[in-house]
Amino acid sequence: MNMTVPNRAAIISDRPTIDVHAAQDAVHQLLAAIGADPGNEDLQETPRRVAEALKELLSPRPFRVTTFPNDQGYDELVLAKGIPFRSLCEHHMLPFYGRAHVGYFPGNRIVGISKLARVVEHYACRLQVQERMTKQIADWLVDTLNPKGVGVVIEAEHTCMTLRGVHAVGSQTVTSALHGVPRESASSRAEFFALTGVSMR
Repeated sequence: MNMTVPNRAAIISDRPTIDVHAAQDAVHQLLAAIGADPGNEDLQETPRRVAEALKELLSPRPFRVTTFPNDQGYDELVLAKGIPFRSLCEHHMLPFYGRAHVGYFPGNRIVGISKLARVVEHYACRLQVQERMTKQIADWLVDTLNPKGVGVVIEAEHTCMTLRGVHAVGSQTVTSALHGVPRESASSRAEFFALTGVSMR
């Protein structure tokens, strides 16, 4: 477990530099490459729209993280369940989307519940793979709060698998990351998965 002392207030910002004009030019070339006519009236605004959509999908909003003393000594599970997210698969640049369940067993400090949703958004707004995203969220909680334990489960549908390839419509991919108490204690692990409603058997 990382023993880094958490910051009491930190601004989290990881916004990539996105060249919208270059992206528009690239989309224009892509349209031509797939046999479409970029000069067609119906497609004239498509490069701009695609570039703006990518900018939105890949630009996480900065947010301020403030942690608070755990004055009451609360040491049971804190769980934000069913946090919706959408991201882009880095292999095909097609969306994957679903729900994240993010929980922790507090140590000396706690964090506002809304920040659990914000950190999911933060790591989802980039070219991503689900396995990495799951670990990044869990590691962020460990580094920020130094809690007694962390559990993260992500359920997602990947359009790179449902719209192409095997066309496995309706399939879900589930990943998890556990640290501390839920990894070491079978009863705490069972409680976490029961409350998320996800079966990992």
